[in-house]
Amino acid sequence: MTLVAHNELPTYARLRREGNRVLSPERARSQDIRALHVGLLNMMPDAALEATERQFFRLVGSSNPIAQFYVHPFTLEEIPRSAPAREHIARHYETFESLAESGLDALIVSGANVTQPDLSAEIFWEPLRRVIGWADAYVSSTLCSCLATHAVMLARHGVRRRPLARKCWGVFGHEVTRQDHPLVSDLNTRVTVPHSRFNDIPRADFEAAGLHVLVEGETPGVQLAVSPDGFRTVFMQGHPEYDRISLMKEYKRDMGLYVDGHRDFPPPLPVNYFDLRSAAVLAEYRERVETARAAGAPPPPFPERLLRERLHNTWHDSGEALIGNWIGLVYQITNAERTRPFMDTVTRDDPLGDRKSTRLNSSHTVISYAVFCLKK
Repeated sequence: MTLVAHNELPTYARLRREGNRVLSPERARSQDIRALHVGLLNMMPDAALEATERQFFRLVGSSNPIAQFYVHPFTLEEIPRSAPAREHIARHYETFESLAESGLDALIVSGANVTQPDLSAEIFWEPLRRVIGWADAYVSSTLCSCLATHAVMLARHGVRRRPLARKCWGVFGHEVTRQDHPLVSDLNTRVTVPHSRFNDIPRADFEAAGLHVLVEGETPGVQLAVSPDGFRTVFMQGHPEYDRISLMKEYKRDMGLYVDGHRDFPPPLPVNYFDLRSAAVLAEYRERVETARAAGAPPPPFPERLLRERLHNTWHDSGEALIGNWIGLVYQITNAERTRPFMDTVTRDDPLGDRKSTRLNSSHTVISYAVFCLKK
């Protein structure tokens, strides 16, 4: 991993303890490489704030063994925060204004906690529109995750997400439907991706807006699509950044809401995630919860230890390959000056050089290394 620890963000220490390679600023400056500056707009609620940092930092940092990445987290001031979260943000995050002044090569936009059926009524709506409007003008490519995809589709294309009959929750198989696009070059033709959402934008709506669908599954629908120009905005409805335990933590949270009386029914199990033994453990746990509720007794502890050891991550490799392709393509088109989105030879409405998105040279590690060594 070649993240550069350019501040005291605790995520860097956590990643080091996990065995990932994180460079000190001094070590990074001694290498003859033009680093890539990636913004992370983290809109997640307090409980998931630092986990979201780690997930995207890990995915970006592991995507290319040569490049250096300065990941710049920031958030929106309008999102309500607890005192500890505000302190964490004040110490370790940057402001949108400072990043807009210094510039970014690429931008990742996370999901967010929603409270309104209409996204345009959310407290973060207007500041988010300002960020994505700026990114459209000054950033080479923006990667939107789940809720961010729905928000950008509404803001930019007037496409509203549709509520699902039941939550799309679990690990699902997908087909790569456009194998000629460099963003999915060298991915397996079938990939798995976690999903966790109550809403959807179907393929027909993406295509009606002029977007190109690259990865799709029968049950979860569209996972990956790109803007009409083929690259400047990348849309995902799933979560390739998720950790092995992310869906378990969501299930534990939702069971806690049921135990505390904040939901009427226990949550279903996420699809294709827990094995048969784990499902049996959870069935027994739910029975014990019901027994405790009926007796007015304290609930049993959640059996996290028994579940953790049997969980598997089947999606990280394909997510890493996707982000690696994305990073490689950014390197090929971004300007040496961070405040300018493209090289002088790159056309804004056709950044990859082919509106049909035919296959480019996918050896992004080799090509990117040659490019960023020249871009100092």
